[in-house]
Amino acid sequence: MQRVWLLVNVVLAIQICRAWDSNNEDIQSTTTKQLDKYFPNTINFIPGRWNARYYQRSPQYLQQETQYEGRTPSSSWKSQLNQFSKYFLNEHLPEENKVESRLALGGLGANLINTGLFNNRFTPANTWRPFNSLSNRIPISYNPNFDSPLDDFDGCTSSSGESGICIPGSACSLFGGKPSGSCVLGKVCCVNAITGCGGSVTLNNTYWQSPITAVSASSSCTLTIRLNTKYVEQLKKPICQIRLDFVSFTTAQPTLGTCTDTFQVGGSTSTVPTICGDNNGQHMYLDVPSSATTPSDIQLVFNFGTGTATRSWNIKITMLPCGASYLAPTDCLQYFTTNSGKVKSFNWQDVTATAIRQLNNQNYNICFRTELLSGQRATEVCLSACTVTSGDAFSITTPTSTAAATAANAVTTAVTAVAVAQANLATATAGGVAATIATATAALAAAQAALATAQATAATAAAAAAVLSGVGTSAVVNGITTATCMYDYLLIGGGRDAAGIAADRYCGNALNPTAAGSAANVQVCTSIKSFKMNYRTDSTEAAVAAATNVLPAPADTLNVGFCLDYQEK
Repeated sequence: MQRVWLLVNVVLAIQICRAWDSNNEDIQSTTTKQLDKYFPNTINFIPGRWNARYYQRSPQYLQQETQYEGRTPSSSWKSQLNQFSKYFLNEHLPEENKVESRLALGGLGANLINTGLFNNRFTPANTWRPFNSLSNRIPISYNPNFDSPLDDFDGCTSSSGESGICIPGSACSLFGGKPSGSCVLGKVCCVNAITGCGGSVTLNNTYWQSPITAVSASSSCTLTIRLNTKYVEQLKKPICQIRLDFVSFTTAQPTLGTCTDTFQVGGSTSTVPTICGDNNGQHMYLDVPSSATTPSDIQLVFNFGTGTATRSWNIKITMLPCGASYLAPTDCLQYFTTNSGKVKSFNWQDVTATAIRQLNNQNYNICFRTELLSGQRATEVCLSACTVTSGDAFSITTPTSTAAATAANAVTTAVTAVAVAQANLATATAGGVAATIATATAALAAAQAALATAQATAATAAAAAAVLSGVGTSAVVNGITTATCMYDYLLIGGGRDAAGIAADRYCGNALNPTAAGSAANVQVCTSIKSFKMNYRTDSTEAAVAAATNVLPAPADTLNVGFCLDYQEK
């Protein structure tokens, strides 16, 4: 009787499998084939048989959406949101939208049945596996934002604090990385670094480091970031943004604001300024078209001048997937995602200025994510000058004043008087009349003394004006309309101080909205959302002469840019 029951069970199992196979339209896509071929053959890893992050249904929880101002659609609150819903099949989806997968229980069940229950029933030569296709029979929804530990190149932090990706050790060796620390499922935290010029990057969290040998003058060094979903390491998550973190960055200082050593970015849709100098701790967000539809090559290019200087860098390259909540808003070169911190212009340092450090031709947006404070979104962001030890926290465009302009005009008049006296003395000397020569000599001495006095007065007046703040685009200086914050400025829309005095454009040597100018820095706040600033400089630090449709401006002296503490409230 037992044999009869065994025979009946086997026949039923065969019929069930045939019924399943007759309805099976499981056509593997090109993507799945690439993965199935890539992992086993390249890194001896078979994905998709067990997912440690499969959970049973949980009760609904209250959760707040925190998408902020990124480029992902969001609503302010969702009161009934299942935190674990992304792991399960949505029964309400149309049938054609349900995705079959081997990520969860299906793979586990098939493996247990095939390798366990029937292990003693069938020899290796017998390829018949009655439950072999079970792994494709249990559908679950596939969420591209869910990081599967089996088939994604997830980010990690190594034991030394560097960023890497979680992959099997053999894959780390294949990509030329350095294992440093461990991840789940036996993977290692693989830190990938490229040292040298002319290479290319396809892996997330790659470090580009300067060559071991000194970089020679009059040379260049480039790196290409390749974004294309044909690469397995980018296949699951198309890339829409690149973040560059300048772990270290040192090149030659600019000459009168113009970089002789340059760092430039090509291939991005963002407006990226040329930078140089000291930029440790700075960052950039680069917008790119989705790599799923438009493969891109982003070029990072150093060009070095003829001068002798220390040139070294370590740049972390992070690839940000489309749809991620942490993408920077469009056209935000810098994006800050904490409720307080420091924001600095490129090449700003807390050092005594002996030359101009502010960079020419800057034009970019600095954005701040709206954070949650005590359960509510911040209503304003406030900015104040950093506390410094030896540098200048705010120095954008050397301001002038009526007193300084008057003194400058007096110098011009005195210089003309000296020139006239010198000509008169030459004439008197040629005439040979002693009395005339003596008179001309005395007149020249008086003119020279007047010039020295005028120059001293002008220097004092200019120094007094140089410490003042500036606002607006122009002001009347000594009867002449003169540019103020027209050529170099920091734009803070809706900015105001504690007394309610408002201004949008800020420059000079102090952050202060008063129109009269002040040597004191004050806190400036804005409630205009999304929170952002715009920093802009022109192409020269020299004086601008008056011309048709051009307002004059004095030459800039020792401008360094800015360092501001920001605080959301």
